This record gives sequence, structure tokens and C-alpha cells, in this order.
Amino acid sequence: MGVKQTFTDYNELLKQPTIDAVLISLPTHLHAPCAISAAEEGKHVFLEKPLARNPEEGKRIISAARKNNVKLMVGYPLRFFSEFQNLKRKLESGALGDIQTAHAVSIGSGPFFHRAEIAIPRPVPKWWLKKELTGGGALIDLGSHMINLTRWYFGEVKTIKAYLGYRFNFDFEDHAICIANFESGTTAIINVGWFSQKAATRVDFFGTVAHTSGYRSSPNKAITAIQLLLGRTPRFFVPYLKEISHFIRCIEEDIQPSPSGEDAVKDLETITRAYKNEIRL
Repeated sequence: MGVKQTFTDYNELLKQPTIDAVLISLPTHLHAPCAISAAEEGKHVFLEKPLARNPEEGKRIISAARKNNVKLMVGYPLRFFSEFQNLKRKLESGALGDIQTAHAVSIGSGPFFHRAEIAIPRPVPKWWLKKELTGGGALIDLGSHMINLTRWYFGEVKTIKAYLGYRFNFDFEDHAICIANFESGTTAIINVGWFSQKAATRVDFFGTVAHTSGYRSSPNKAITAIQLLLGRTPRFFVPYLKEISHFIRCIEEDIQPSPSGEDAVKDLETITRAYKNEIRL
């Protein structure tokens, strides 16, 4: 498919002078060493969420990016879905009044995907089942998306409490319900989990004037396949294209990417506070 060079050691890739930026999509425990190495080689970094396993690792990544004057963007694609951007516009227009409460839901199968439509079952990567390599379970995985999104809407979190569930009896949570109180006055219920074969990603606003919702719909597999065969970008993948396009524009125009590394550290700090306020379901 046009790939002219492959590497078994990312450090060798990072030394290539023709490379300006890298997209890092590795297990969470490798985020910090790889991103820091990329920054030290002068490469701009697009890093998939979560930024790191904990705020301390995340701050080291940010420090390396600043020191080497490279852009750092964290992959939170929900911000680029039109459904969730429309919620932001409605919120800022004042048409909903003050948002008293909100619900943010991200439910799926996580690492326990049944893969019923795949002839050969795929094993779960070992790192995903080791808390010391991931930083946590469903809360840091899916919760980082929803905490970032609600912080984008409502500002900083004042207090947060987490109800964590252990359906599969691992040492990490496979589902979580958080109650977050924002400094703006909004209270949000954040519901995430790895227990369902049917995925759901949804945000509901309940305001003093009106209420509204936004959700990510599942793609039609047949239409998606046809569009890919025709060389077109399927609707479901457009937000991801917009996300990468934003990163490239930030490099070309020398502007700060959003979501930034600083955004992602605040998400990790909020998640850490939630873990410290754990109540078992």
C-alpha cells in the first residue's frame, strides 16, 4: 500500500530526517518513553489517549515536548464528531439555559470483545489485563474520553466520586459510574463500562430552558465497505480525518493543538481523584 520503509525499533524510525511528526498508538505503558524519545528527536507527536498511566508520566511527556519545541496533541476523536460539536454550540448559545445535570455514557466490550463475526478468535493482549501497564481499567480507558468531553463543555471538575464495578473479577474495574461536580455548577453522571457487546456513546444535557442529546451512531458495515472500495471516506471515519487534519494544520501554522497535552494531564488528574474516592459497586 505504498509503505516503503518498516522498522522493528521505533528509535530507528525516529532518527529518520524525512519524518516531521509521528502518531503513537501503543500500549499505555509505552506512551511516555516513546513520546519523550520522539520529542527529543524533534518530531511532533500525536499521542492516542490516555496520555499516560498517571499524571506524573504525563507531565514528563509535556515537559519533553516544551523543551524540544514540538507540538503535542492527544487523540480524543469525540471532540471532532459533529454530534458532540453541535452540543457545544447549543451550550454556548444559551438556548438550553444553565445545564443543571448531564449524562455522559460510553459502554462497549473493551478487551472482552466476543468477535462473533470473526472466524478466528483473537486473544486479548496481555498488557491490557495488567493494571500496572494500563494505569487502571474502564475508567482510565473509556472514562478519559468522557471526562475530557465533559470538561470541554463545563470546565474544571470541582469534586468527583467513583463507583467501581468488578464484574469479571480482575484487579481493575470493568465498569464505573462517576458523579462529577463542575465549578460551573453542572453535575454530570459519567457511565463507562466494558460489559456490553452493543456499544453506546451518548451525552445528554438537561438545562433550565431545554434539554438535548448527542450520540455516536454505529456505522452501516455494507455502506462503509462500499465507500472504502470506491476510495471515499465513510461518514463514521470523517471525525478521525478532521482530527489528524487539525494536528497537521497546527504544525503548519504553528498553533497550539486542541486537545493538548495539558488537557490530557487534567483528565488524568481528575481520574486519579476519582480512583482515590472509590466506592465499590
